[in-house]
Amino acid sequence: MAVPIACTRFSDNYDLKEELGKGAFSVVRRCVQKSSGLEFAAKIINTKKLSARDFQKLEREARICRKLQHANIVSNPEVLKHLVRLHDSIQEENFHYLVFDLVTGGELFEDIVAREFYSEADASHCIQQILESVNHCHQNGVVHRDLKPENLLLASKAKGAAVKLADFGLAIEVSGEQQAWFGFAGTPGYLSPEVLKKEPYGKPVDIWACGVILYILLVGYPPFWDEDQHRLYAQIKAGAYDYPSPEWDTVTPEAKNLINQMLTVNPGKRITAADALKHPWICQRERVASVVHRQETVDCLKKFNARRKLKGAILTTMLATRNFSSRSIIVKKGDGSQVKESTDSSTTLEDDDIKEDKKGGVDRSSTVIAKEPEGPGTPPQSPRGAGPNSGSPPSSSVAVAVKGPLNLGQALLQSVQGPLSKRPRLLDAEESVILSRRQEIIKMTEQLIEAINTGDFEAYTKICDPHLTAFEPEAMGNLVEGMDFHKFYFDNVLGKNCKAVNTTILNPHVHLLGEDAACIAYVRLTQYMDKHGQAHTHQSEESRVWHKRDSKWQNVHFHRSGGNGGAAFGFSSHK
Repeated sequence: MAVPIACTRFSDNYDLKEELGKGAFSVVRRCVQKSSGLEFAAKIINTKKLSARDFQKLEREARICRKLQHANIVSNPEVLKHLVRLHDSIQEENFHYLVFDLVTGGELFEDIVAREFYSEADASHCIQQILESVNHCHQNGVVHRDLKPENLLLASKAKGAAVKLADFGLAIEVSGEQQAWFGFAGTPGYLSPEVLKKEPYGKPVDIWACGVILYILLVGYPPFWDEDQHRLYAQIKAGAYDYPSPEWDTVTPEAKNLINQMLTVNPGKRITAADALKHPWICQRERVASVVHRQETVDCLKKFNARRKLKGAILTTMLATRNFSSRSIIVKKGDGSQVKESTDSSTTLEDDDIKEDKKGGVDRSSTVIAKEPEGPGTPPQSPRGAGPNSGSPPSSSVAVAVKGPLNLGQALLQSVQGPLSKRPRLLDAEESVILSRRQEIIKMTEQLIEAINTGDFEAYTKICDPHLTAFEPEAMGNLVEGMDFHKFYFDNVLGKNCKAVNTTILNPHVHLLGEDAACIAYVRLTQYMDKHGQAHTHQSEESRVWHKRDSKWQNVHFHRSGGNGGAAFGFSSHK
């Protein structure tokens, strides 16, 4: 039977336990059903922060999950074990509770690298379970749109635990083999050519993502790779991938054949989930797939996982400190264009041209949404040769991926991208340490700016060195030292003459100066409403020097140029 929308309060039926995770609008906590003692995962959404449109999308996610579970129970209960099921949905005044399976096995890709033995046959078994989930979705008119390693979980830590497909936040409903433009949605490396070309699309987009996943399962790195997003998208549009030696030499032709059929540029010729499950490499695995241990794949997959986790940690850090009184970040690109990045409590962007009444519009989720730039770009030539199923040249119009909410960490994310090669350059231990230190600098800078914008002098003094030196317009060209000069503005100006402050960071750069020193430089736009309700904007160029003492970062010097903050604003917000 379908999951009912409960009318009772959540606390009447469940006891909340520890936190399992956190998102922009929601927190996930373990919960125990009072009547049965069974454990579940409760996704608790703060509906006060949702727009009417966001709320509709939340309802659609719940509706799709109920639809898939109902169909499983009626037609094929066995497939149910491969989906993270929705068990309950409870709406209260300010919160919406979605009660899902408690999945304790972690990510599939993390489990693979912990195994003592991993072969091509194991990869076949993994993709079979994923395809069974996808096939069930497609049979019931649902397109997931965000298939990627982070959404492939294991039911438990037991050996041989079922692979479960999670996160239907971007899923859409389609009728039959309907193809339509539903907007950009997904994660850049897994987006299909038709999405990047802004062509009508449907179920085949999930198969393309499965092809990317299968490629990674076999060698530990993705088929499409470039540090530049434009070139990455040009590769995908052209289907420009290959099977480099020596790692692909030991993969059976049948496995490559299935990948080729999944990564076919023309969606009309791309294999379906149902047919993929009938492929010899899947259904005759014991006879066709190799059972030789693939140690190099495991080693590469460890580095691939490290890269994913690091990028996720950077985004999480930026999200956790997202609102240092700012609502938007603009990153200037080398060609002079600007990419606006929303910080409206979400890590996704949506196409402006998606109409409210269009069925299956883009959902808000923790994934990355790709968005076309306003102006046309010039795609560079892909250094890879055309793949086995390219079928079309790179388009003259290329997309740029934008993520939100982002802040100073945009520069960090750029540095996570490795240079292009047949095999992507993955992070080693030294690089991970460097990026971790940069991440600390970004976090501390955001905390400092937050203290300034809120007028919190106590927090400011904890972050700054007592002998802080500064060049700034208020000092009339003089170098000032210590906190007294800055305290004047905290005591008399900050937070008193304005109603709201909004900070926008342009062109951030982070430089590490050894292990215990760093510098961060950026252009800062500050908008505020004065006490008379008038809006003002001020621009300054800032650099801050950080020094680590006793395991604690402190701001020891800053330099700010630009108009006099006190005179221009009636307050100074740029300490």
